[in-house]
Amino acid sequence: MSAASFHSASLTSSSILLQQDRRTRFSARSVLPVAAFSSHRSSTQIRASYTDFSASPNIGGRTELDALSHYSEIVPDTVVFDDFERFPPTAATVSSSLLLGICSLPDTTFKGAVDTALAEKECYGLGTPNARMTCFVNKALVNVGGELSKLVPGRVSTEVDARLAYDTHAIVGKVEDLLRLYNSIDVPAERLLFKIPATWQGIEAARLLESEGIQTHMTFVYSFCQAAAAAQAGASVIQIFVGRLRDWARNHSGDAEIEAALKRGEDPGLALVTKAYNYIHKYGHKSKLMVASIRNKQDVFNVLGVDYIITPLKILQALKESVTPDDDKYTFVRRLSSQSAAAYNFTDEELVKWDQLSFASGMGPAALELLASGMDGHSNQAKRVEELFGKIWPPPNV
Repeated sequence: MSAASFHSASLTSSSILLQQDRRTRFSARSVLPVAAFSSHRSSTQIRASYTDFSASPNIGGRTELDALSHYSEIVPDTVVFDDFERFPPTAATVSSSLLLGICSLPDTTFKGAVDTALAEKECYGLGTPNARMTCFVNKALVNVGGELSKLVPGRVSTEVDARLAYDTHAIVGKVEDLLRLYNSIDVPAERLLFKIPATWQGIEAARLLESEGIQTHMTFVYSFCQAAAAAQAGASVIQIFVGRLRDWARNHSGDAEIEAALKRGEDPGLALVTKAYNYIHKYGHKSKLMVASIRNKQDVFNVLGVDYIITPLKILQALKESVTPDDDKYTFVRRLSSQSAAAYNFTDEELVKWDQLSFASGMGPAALELLASGMDGHSNQAKRVEELFGKIWPPPNV
């Protein structure tokens, strides 16, 4: 993916479109634990700064996918319904992108959930068009999230409007509104995550929400200061996009964090995952680390041991089809572990208690550009949902 096009291809990186009837096929995306993988030793032109602290012998007859499952939870990146049995998701994300996809489909359980939201009488009596539209969108997100919660055993992550990303109180208010709606349809808080852009204001919102027992999922993380600040805030899940950072580095310069990684011969995205994982585990933070924007099998091998790896189906299939014979001398190497965390050295500057000023200073050009581009894309999708709802409200079949 080129740097110019990264946001258009990856903005749906966690949405899942599930379906009621096999005859209707559409894309689906999951986010959070599902099947898992195993690794071959392989070399790359750019190496990440992982130290091989642990390894286990490859037992013949297993696929690479089977073996990797012992180290990380592998999340199918894009799933077609017919792939459910091969790569069943265990958790999901509901987003504006998902709502747009649902509205383009024939009647399904999910289309009915959206139509029911648009017929919600509670929204009718609100005083302004903006308030009514916000009510309709919230209801649609939660109705679809509720249906997803019946289909996956894990958590459902609900995207928070990216247009609120620089307003802590607005983010908290939005999450509380969504949570109340989930409570009204008997989806408990422990089954939910709320996906928030990793601005400083978003991280502060996560701190407040997590203090109330509400689980957060920080997205658009492209720098160590974002990952460390999110971990200090107690975010439940922190998501780093490996491939997008690599793309930026190929086409830009001037980012100190990226250039330092390149000077060490490391891939900047993989180096960030290593540092973030080791920081979380060395200093006892509760956050789970999720890696997205995986481009090839070697990316999977280089982050083996991380909590979650969002992996494209082509790579999943290749791993599933790779069976190691009994006499194969390869080993499966866990790159990230408690041992790697204990041995990793951080500078005094990296171990600060992050505040808004140090956070702003730590955000390099790559993080600023990629964060802004990602949020712009999500904001545009939210606007498209509102425009679409304005055209189809009230739905004729409800």
